[in-house]
Amino acid sequence: MAESALTNKRASWRIKLEPRLEEPSAKLSLFITLGAVVVALILGGVVIAVVGGNPFLSYIYIARASFGSLGVLSDTIVKATPIILTALACSIAFRMKLWNIGAEGQFIMGAWGASAIVLAPVLAPETSRWLFIPVMALAGFGMGGLWGFIPGYLKAKFNVNEIISSLMLNYIAVSWVNFWIFGVWSEGGFQMSPKFPESASLPRLADYASSMPLLRGLTTHAGLLFGVAAAVALWFIVYRSRWGYEIRLIGDNPHAARYAGISIVKNTILVMALSGALAGLGGMSEVAGVVRRLQTSPINAGYGFTGIIVAWLAKLNPLVIILVSILFGALILAGREIQPSGIPKMIQGIILVCLIASDFLLRYRVRLVKGEEE
Repeated sequence: MAESALTNKRASWRIKLEPRLEEPSAKLSLFITLGAVVVALILGGVVIAVVGGNPFLSYIYIARASFGSLGVLSDTIVKATPIILTALACSIAFRMKLWNIGAEGQFIMGAWGASAIVLAPVLAPETSRWLFIPVMALAGFGMGGLWGFIPGYLKAKFNVNEIISSLMLNYIAVSWVNFWIFGVWSEGGFQMSPKFPESASLPRLADYASSMPLLRGLTTHAGLLFGVAAAVALWFIVYRSRWGYEIRLIGDNPHAARYAGISIVKNTILVMALSGALAGLGGMSEVAGVVRRLQTSPINAGYGFTGIIVAWLAKLNPLVIILVSILFGALILAGREIQPSGIPKMIQGIILVCLIASDFLLRYRVRLVKGEEE
């Protein structure tokens, strides 16, 4: 009888999921992230093929339209500049497990705050650029910080879900800015404010073409310096400062942080405010460096939501965010000439879904084991 039971059993293979007891190595994390991007590009190529396009030619065209010459590379960097700052905004909040989905609204309010310095006006048009730009940057930084402070305070004091509160503030920000664009600051009834004076505009590379002809037509502006400086500063804060250690500890183990005497309430408010301030600085760089006026587009262009994808793809590393932002800037720039026009946004969405799915492999180890079944 025992021998009969044994003969009824057959060897089989099955998949076993095991939680990772240790933090995944940097190499494994990079491998899984790159794998997720590759899968996303394959899926995007399948969709392009289904609608009648050639995925290989489409991706080659995206590369050429974004990096094919010095001029388009400059335009790519212009698109990447606000993404760098919104991605940094998301990264510092996500590091502490605060899900700030309001970078879009904070970006818009930063643009409004910077514009108010010019249009209210707070400073006269003949004011020196050396005073105008810092004051506009502080205004954008402050208004974005205020828009991040609100959900941070609600979360810290009343445990209000920051996803909902920060997301709803996006719509309030859009309506608030539209009121000023369509009404108070409208130029002749059009959907835009008057043009900023030269002293209230960030310098572009093309402004120096008279002395360096190679720079003629290049649109990259000084807002890029804000993004790079913010990335370096944030890297030092997160990885080399005591406050950064507190932020990481709260994100990894809030109970241990509380036991160590770290104030979660204070840090929640500060981190959300800093997150909003960085996004607000991105809004300032956009109005002062690109459009040089306040208008609905490209101020309400979805940079805040793109920043979420970039932050995840960069694994919340401020320095890696710069590189990933340039790649997404390329995707946005090339998207202006790709048909159907929704293809670039579709690819962004697929990348985000694949990144979220790949996070499963960072938390669990997948093993193929040999077992027995009846």
